[in-house]
Amino acid sequence: MPLRWQEVAVPLVVIIFLLALKHVPATAGLPLSRAAGVVAFGYAAFLALRLVQGEDALEIDGWSELRPAMVEYFACYGAAALSLVLMSAVIVIGSTRAVDPTQMIAAFAASVLLGAGAFGIAVGGLFTKVRWNNSRLEHRTAFGRETRIVWSDVRSVRPNWRGITIATADRQSITFSQFHSGAAQLARHASNRARRNSEVATKAFATL
Repeated sequence: MPLRWQEVAVPLVVIIFLLALKHVPATAGLPLSRAAGVVAFGYAAFLALRLVQGEDALEIDGWSELRPAMVEYFACYGAAALSLVLMSAVIVIGSTRAVDPTQMIAAFAASVLLGAGAFGIAVGGLFTKVRWNNSRLEHRTAFGRETRIVWSDVRSVRPNWRGITIATADRQSITFSQFHSGAAQLARHASNRARRNSEVATKAFATL
């Protein structure tokens, strides 16, 4: 699946924001240049793993199934590890010597944000299950909630900040990560079904 504009804009905005904070007196003492370097390195790794993302879904007993890609594992476990390192530094260094409060607050906030990001990726991507066959699409969340959509009910396929959403006329929807291996295949299949259903509905309306 090709890169979306958000995947390019977000890291660039973050890097520019960090570099701009270097010129703010309250945050001038923070290691923002290093943070920008970490973001740039992480984005380079993201692009490398994105290029090797699988286009085809996994075939199991007549079902096609999405599976997490390496980029999702890297983002989830990398963010969790960095969050743990920062939180450990806050606890250990903060309890052994005097440190600038601004640096401590910034490290704590970064640790919390990275931890929240890792949790979101795990719940929204790594531990979900999406599969489909010729008749229906099934989605199970990390908490065990299941949603089933019959292909004949699909009306739209649209990208959003969470991934790609497949929706029906009765407002049922399934959202899956665009980073899953096989996501492009499922998006194409769902788009074809939605177009076919729309044409059938238009012809049925025209005959009335």
